[in-house]
Amino acid sequence: MRARLAMLVVLAAPLLAVGLAGCGDSVAPPKLPAGAGGNDQLNSEYNNDQARGGAQGRLFSEQGLVLGVGKGAGGGREEGAALGVNAYLWRGALDTLSFMPLASADPFGGVIITDWYQPPAATGERFKATAYILGRQLRADAVRVSIFRQVQQGAAWVDAPVSAETVGEIENKVLARARELRAQSAAS
Repeated sequence: MRARLAMLVVLAAPLLAVGLAGCGDSVAPPKLPAGAGGNDQLNSEYNNDQARGGAQGRLFSEQGLVLGVGKGAGGGREEGAALGVNAYLWRGALDTLSFMPLASADPFGGVIITDWYQPPAATGERFKATAYILGRQLRADAVRVSIFRQVQQGAAWVDAPVSAETVGEIENKVLARARELRAQSAAS
């Protein structure tokens, strides 16, 4: 009898948790401080249910039980719906930085980190890049790239400055590739 009761509790607990999860949206999404990242447009995007995909983060929506995310009312997929960030910017950043070894890629957080890359023509110098995809829209302010450079002094690697023009060029190449991917997608 005790074993049956224990099994009933074990089976009922997940069902109760799922049922309670769909009861409502009592917790408001976190508000980013004004000016965070320098763009209040991004703040409104993340705090607006419509901009985030409507039913994302809920068990039930107007259409009923939600088992997937990113489905529009017409059943079609929205741009970048499977990722937490814009799919074209994500793929553009991966393509642009593909010459460097990849250390980490988080498609839901929108962060790509490369490992150190030493160009064959430049001995004693190496580079590392981190790309941040900041939103779900294909916009210039939705991508940030950080480049790190080190030079070899003796047996040690020492940090060295990277020009702002280099960072800007990489960001522009990511945007150009993302636009190219979107155009290819629209054409097919």
